[in-house]
Formats: sequence, C-alpha cells, structure tokens
Amino acid sequence: MGDKSPKAKDKAKKQDTAGKDQKKAAAADKVAKQSANQPKKK
Repeated sequence: MGDKSPKAKDKAKKQDTAGKDQKKAAAADKVAKQSANQPKKK
C-alpha cells in the first residue's frame, strides 16, 4: 500500500477532487428538489 510515486499521488488527488465535485453537485440537486417540492405559500 506504500505506493507514493508521483503518478499515484496525482491519481489520488484527481479522484479526491472528483469526489468532492460529485458531493457538491448532489447537494445542490437535493436542495433544488426540496425547494421544488415545497408547497407554495399563499
């Protein structure tokens, strides 16, 4: 598990960034769905 080559570090960094981007997109999508599902106030 001790692979610390530059390629391995770069790959891990890219995967981490992609994971964060996915979480942000999912959170934004969830908020959009919640606001769309709420009944409008009169």
